[in-house]
Amino acid sequence: MLPGSDSKGRGIRDHKLDGGKQLMSLFSRVLIVVVLAAFSVGGAYLWAGRALGPTIEVNNPERYVGRTSVLDFSVETPGGTIAGVEAVLEQGDTRISLFSLAAPREARIEQETRERIRIVRTFDLNDLPGATEGPAHLIVTADRPVLYGLRQALTSRTYPLELRFEPPRLTVLSEQHYVNHGGTEMVVYRVTPNDVESGVIVDNQVYPGFPAAGAGISGADEAMRVAFFALLHDQELDAPMQLFARDPAGNEARADFDRRTFPKVFRRRQITVGNNFIQRVVPAIAEQSDTARVLLEGIPKDDLVTQYVRINADLRQENANYLLALAKKTQPHLLWQGSFRQLGNSQVESSFADHRTYLYNGQAIDQQVHLGFDLAVTANVAILASNHGVVVHADFLGIYGNCVVIDHGMGLQSLYAHLSSIGVRVGDAVKQGREIGRSGRTGLAGGDHLHFTMLLHGHPVTPLEWWDPHWIGDRITRKIARASAR
Repeated sequence: MLPGSDSKGRGIRDHKLDGGKQLMSLFSRVLIVVVLAAFSVGGAYLWAGRALGPTIEVNNPERYVGRTSVLDFSVETPGGTIAGVEAVLEQGDTRISLFSLAAPREARIEQETRERIRIVRTFDLNDLPGATEGPAHLIVTADRPVLYGLRQALTSRTYPLELRFEPPRLTVLSEQHYVNHGGTEMVVYRVTPNDVESGVIVDNQVYPGFPAAGAGISGADEAMRVAFFALLHDQELDAPMQLFARDPAGNEARADFDRRTFPKVFRRRQITVGNNFIQRVVPAIAEQSDTARVLLEGIPKDDLVTQYVRINADLRQENANYLLALAKKTQPHLLWQGSFRQLGNSQVESSFADHRTYLYNGQAIDQQVHLGFDLAVTANVAILASNHGVVVHADFLGIYGNCVVIDHGMGLQSLYAHLSSIGVRVGDAVKQGREIGRSGRTGLAGGDHLHFTMLLHGHPVTPLEWWDPHWIGDRITRKIARASAR
């Protein structure tokens, strides 16, 4: 063997060993990468399975489903990509599809934001084959793609429902309903089941009913109700009048009742307003009424006529809206007894529903309807509660100035305006004849007097009937007595 041959052989073997080691190292690295990749993909897949699904918000139905109902819900998801949405009514073994994003049918789909859609669909009994009255569930599901669509993030919400398909039942009990234009009437009726909303609808005005026991009808069961209603001065004599009942599921029943309406002639008058009057009332009202100050914004300070018209019209309407809201504070039982008392020894200066045209320098600047009686005696005369009740307002009220409103129960209230001072507070229980303030000329009053009116669920009605003991006996007391005898 030549010198150096062993060294050369070892070099070749060492080279082969180094190459093998490098190959093994490369393989190990590849394997590690593959394993890490597998773990990464698996981890991502597992993470995707835990990703949050879309947010579901159901607006309707809240609890009940009736003969006709509305499905109204929203779905929101990050990025705005939604794979599917389903809404199903489930009752026992019965499953009824109400909505599917794949086949939306007559549903309305609104894109509220980039990430949020709203689905609205009206459905009725024809859409609920196999459903019966009783408990059920609304199940809403929605999913969105995650991990490039390899998985779906799902949300499912279940809402308990009650199916009610039978409409309420109404029976009229009272007879001979006579309604004066601008006046009030009362009807006694029976309604079942007990959890329904009911009352009288006159054209578009709703007058809710109350449990008859609250009207003093002895022996009245839970089904017997009483409703006071009115034919307002600006409604037609032939305005439709019906009893109604509506259950929580939206099922509704209507019933006619015997009635006659009688016309009344309302006066038309012209009222002249001068600078002295305007300069007195406009700043005084603006000083005490935040609403008035807002309404007068943008009108030049020296343009008092425009300011007056804004107060006479727009503030009047704002005050009317307030009285409608105040009516909700009524008690569910009668607080009054007998006829209401007119201000003693008073002279009538203006009547209910006088149609007024306001003149300034001989030109008509506004028209309004005066919805009460203006009663004058002497300056600063004591104003007495016209009947028993609870004070629900005792403060400044726009065009009425210092004003007191007394609730007499079941939607009936009395209003006393333009007072120089107020002697009661909200929450005071007052008896008929108690002094509640003193007459004055606050608000839009030309001189010292009391503006008095009756309110039925916030709507002005003529006080003449409530001052009349014969009318109360015929229209109210008689019906209560007959209902008690049933």
